Amino acid sequence: MQDLPIHFAPLQGYTEAFYRNAHAACFGGIDTYYTPFVRIEKGRFRHRDVRGIEPANNQVPHLVPQLIAPTAEKAEAILSLFIEKGYEEADINLGCPFPLLAKRHNGSGILPYPEEVEALLSLIQKYPQISFSIKMRLGWEDSDECLKLLPIINDLPLRQVTMHPRLGKQQYKGEVDLKGFAAFQDACKHPIIYNGDINNLEDIQRIQDKFPTLAGIMIGRGLLANPALAAEHRQGRVFEFDEMVKKVQSMHQCVYTQYAEQLQGGDAQLLNKMKAFWEYLLPNADKKLLKAIHKSTSLNKYNQAVSAFFNQR
Repeated sequence: MQDLPIHFAPLQGYTEAFYRNAHAACFGGIDTYYTPFVRIEKGRFRHRDVRGIEPANNQVPHLVPQLIAPTAEKAEAILSLFIEKGYEEADINLGCPFPLLAKRHNGSGILPYPEEVEALLSLIQKYPQISFSIKMRLGWEDSDECLKLLPIINDLPLRQVTMHPRLGKQQYKGEVDLKGFAAFQDACKHPIIYNGDINNLEDIQRIQDKFPTLAGIMIGRGLLANPALAAEHRQGRVFEFDEMVKKVQSMHQCVYTQYAEQLQGGDAQLLNKMKAFWEYLLPNADKKLLKAIHKSTSLNKYNQAVSAFFNQR
């Protein structure tokens, strides 16, 4: 299997700095990690967003910060923060499907409005020192929306375009539209990264075979479920269950320790953070052991359930 670059998609509430660092240390195989999008909320940055992009808090080999905004003015304010922190790359989110943001023309909610997209992306020309990429969907309502944006996109000096071939209104439901992806790729002059429903090595191979000129593959939920997926791709093998559990245990300990040191909200806050770690993880593992983790109502019960999971034979 060709060694196609693997990008770890940003997922709000999951791929925070502690998770990224632990993943890189325990599994690796990722060419580029992305931060969950930074946005302006009530006129200011969210503290967790600023903390999440702080270079001192990140130990992954290659990190690109992502921003989301409905206007160039707001995007520029976020970009200024990235530049202040020393970043020379930035990813612009035109793909987020969540209705609360999309209805304000953030993420995929802006895709039906070419004039707004053009105004937002105009900031790219103003910052030649920054290498920009965009992450997008086929559209919000219609897969032709992305094709109507190509005259704008093709004229921009972009490093790459990541395409998730669904509509925003689908969120993560239904099938990916590979015909829509092919139509976009054929007409786009930039390197293309495929994103969407990659869960195993067979999926990676299938997408590579179907789209042999891809510049890379971005994986989100598939890596949350199987953190070894990129490393398996690199090594051309599927990890044995015992090896997998050992590495997950090491990663879990790393994430748990860091959150325990940082969080100020007591056991309940730590419990909620750590239960999110398991939300997608190893869905084919022992259902009874996983259920005990998901149903734990105290940190003590959580630790007992996690210990039982890691001690299974």
